[in-house]
Amino acid sequence: MAILIRTPLTGEPRESEVTTEAVYLRRREFLTTAGAGLLLFGTGLAGCRSQDRSEAAETPATGADAIAGVVKSPLSTDEEPTAYDDVTGYNNFYEFGTDKSDPARNAHSLVTDPWTVTIGGAVARPEKVALEDLLKAHTPEERIYRLRCVEAWSMVIPWIGIPLASVLARHQPTGDAKYVALRTLHDPEQMPGQRRAVLEWPYREGLRIDEAMHPLTILAFGMYGRAMPNQNGAPLRLVVPWKYGFKSIKSIVAIDLVTEQPQTSWNMQAPGEYGFYSNVNPDVDHPRWSQRKERRIGEFLRRETLPFNGYGDQVASLYSGMDLKKSF
Repeated sequence: MAILIRTPLTGEPRESEVTTEAVYLRRREFLTTAGAGLLLFGTGLAGCRSQDRSEAAETPATGADAIAGVVKSPLSTDEEPTAYDDVTGYNNFYEFGTDKSDPARNAHSLVTDPWTVTIGGAVARPEKVALEDLLKAHTPEERIYRLRCVEAWSMVIPWIGIPLASVLARHQPTGDAKYVALRTLHDPEQMPGQRRAVLEWPYREGLRIDEAMHPLTILAFGMYGRAMPNQNGAPLRLVVPWKYGFKSIKSIVAIDLVTEQPQTSWNMQAPGEYGFYSNVNPDVDHPRWSQRKERRIGEFLRRETLPFNGYGDQVASLYSGMDLKKSF
């Protein structure tokens, strides 16, 4: 799936390709032969990019990291994507540094092949599964989605991934499963930012089970028709397009079904600023800034922030009866 991500205004374009071909070799062999059944997803927010940059961003990927067979999903947006260099050169990924340029500079140290994900907790079929096997386990209709979406600043990104719901279903959640807890790799040798106590490592995130099972919630492993760059969360990251970007946990190694609401990294760090739900809501300001407007990279003027990031028709019913100013 692809998601629109809100991200702060970028400066000059950064180097976009830091992941070596060797790192993705095994996965690319699978992805390039995936064939039919790949779907393109999108948000409904408006875009305003020059035609030449839009065409460049939509050019089909070529080379060893290309993912073949992506087609458009009914949930896709018709918005113009943010330039690839902006998306890959301006990131929040504190495991590689707190400056927005640090991930593109430092993430080459992360080895993403081989990669395994442990799925456990309140499931009938717990398993530690290789990423390649996790992807192959899905039918062509389930396998890959491409989606554009917005996070906390503003970018339009065509993600490629698989629905989290279909992954969880294969492992048969029990009746005790109320939430999904996700965890990032903890390896300070590969992730130099973890050598500093910026957050309590490893990075943790969570969703309510109905949020996790929603068709817009995906596990992304590619974008712009290519394998996921390290600085954007390789090899597997969460994408929840109606929530702020910090909910989209990167470099996932564990997914657990749990009975109680799990702890999440930014809520642990600053509970008065970052709630568990973190739905995009222009009526709930961050204590230090308004969230009524956003600035999309490539645009001069700010635009109005849409409730649920423009996905209200699809997801507002999940929160029926809730006070979203209290459950922020």
